[in-house]
Amino acid sequence: MAEAKRTGIARRLYGKASGRSRVTMNRLKILVTIVNRAKADFYMDHIQSFGVNMQMVVFGKGTAPREIATAMGLADSDRAVIFSIIGEDKLRSALDSIEEKFKTIVGGKGIAYTIPMSSIIGKSIFNFLSDNRDAVRRNEA
Repeated sequence: MAEAKRTGIARRLYGKASGRSRVTMNRLKILVTIVNRAKADFYMDHIQSFGVNMQMVVFGKGTAPREIATAMGLADSDRAVIFSIIGEDKLRSALDSIEEKFKTIVGGKGIAYTIPMSSIIGKSIFNFLSDNRDAVRRNEA
């Protein structure tokens, strides 16, 4: 009896009883991009083209000693750290595009990596961050 009750709950949760498949959500990641401060606006605009609705930039200064930075051709140590919330479905194309920009733009080298997000409170916030404009409009109506 207890086993039947448990499998009934699992069927309702995962939609197996009615033939529906489990809904998969677009997981979100934090994309961290570190670039020259002079290129921050360019990279923020470029990343936004991948459906990113929220970005934050923090300005900083490199910590390498001036002699080492000069020897490596990194005379300018002013950096911008861009934090972007991006959907996992658009992440691969965004990272590939950013990597291509790092290679082709003069003075546009940088570092990009991701951090997984484990939870978000609120359906409207999740829909906004995952660039689900239709769901956000339905919730506002």
